[in-house]
Amino acid sequence: MGMGATPNRPVYIVGAVRSAVGRRKGGHAGTHPADLGGHVVAALLERRGLGGDAGAAVDDVIFGCVSQIGAQSTNIARIVALSAGLPESVPGTTVDRQCGSSQQAVHFAAQAIMSGDQDLVVAGGVEVMTRIPIASSAVVGAEHGMGMPREGGLWAERYGDREISQFRGAQLIADHWDIPRTEMEAFALSSHARAVAAREKGLFDEEIVEVNGLARDEGPRADTTAEKMAGLEPLSEGGTLTAAVSSQISDGAAALLLASAEAVERHGLSPLATVRARAVVGSDPVMMLTGPIPATEKVLAKAGLAAGDVELYEVNEAFAPVVLAWQRETGVGADRTNLLGGAIALGHPLGATGARLMTSLVHHMRRTGASYGLQTMCEGGGMANATILERV
Repeated sequence: MGMGATPNRPVYIVGAVRSAVGRRKGGHAGTHPADLGGHVVAALLERRGLGGDAGAAVDDVIFGCVSQIGAQSTNIARIVALSAGLPESVPGTTVDRQCGSSQQAVHFAAQAIMSGDQDLVVAGGVEVMTRIPIASSAVVGAEHGMGMPREGGLWAERYGDREISQFRGAQLIADHWDIPRTEMEAFALSSHARAVAAREKGLFDEEIVEVNGLARDEGPRADTTAEKMAGLEPLSEGGTLTAAVSSQISDGAAALLLASAEAVERHGLSPLATVRARAVVGSDPVMMLTGPIPATEKVLAKAGLAAGDVELYEVNEAFAPVVLAWQRETGVGADRTNLLGGAIALGHPLGATGARLMTSLVHHMRRTGASYGLQTMCEGGGMANATILERV
């Protein structure tokens, strides 16, 4: 229980782990989402001396998941908590803020701790896209496409009959910012090169929990080339977007442990970083994926920082033009952005990606001595989360 309703208490990240990210039909294809998330949460707590009955100290488990149907339905967070071996007294709740679901889970956990309501919260996410492909819930509902009504009603009164999809939004961004296909492919090639280098150097080893024998990210391709990318067909007629400049369909889970100062002391925990500032914004739902630009501005203002004060940025690579447009607007260069590769190479297991990015960011901040890290990601429906971490 919370130790008192003291507002704006500091929030510490005291643990961050993830599964390796599996390719579609890869190493996690046969793993139930609750088991994948359960293995990660169990390892997170065991590494902090909170396994078994000691897990009763956890006030809540908040997990992101986008396609909450089938094996991922019925409040997957609660099922993950029980699968992880947590005492039955520990509750769980599931968040859907589209691709930012697990980043939002971290925000909710931080807010609960800041308010004094809770002291120790697990925040993370899971998505096994092999079992439940993208937009499965929309197909089941048959009324929406990518989370947006297709026709009729109040939506049509506001936005007409314009096509709504993340793929179209990414193409609109490429067109609006005049980002040529060659630039997008060069960005994608760099993502693979950075991810392969990080994997081969063992930079992800500390943060990865082996699940069912998979301990290395399956997505990064050492053999991809500019020539191979140039040979791919566009995703739409007359477009410049291809599969090579898009995030990979993937399976994965990630989890962080957030704590108040009282919980840090009580359980002998070692802080890795503080959650310095959080922001969430809405943006044009037709272009859809531009939200990271205003979200970055908003979170920097909240933290009282300038873009140049932040050494490490993680901007989710849903599509290459999302990051490239963000760089043009913020002035942040490639030398500070996605240094370990991004979702184009490492994959994008939707509801888990926010926590995966934050896990990698926390560990890389510790490794490099960076004072600040900023994470942001675009989201279906035209939204974006942004978070600034400060190294302890």
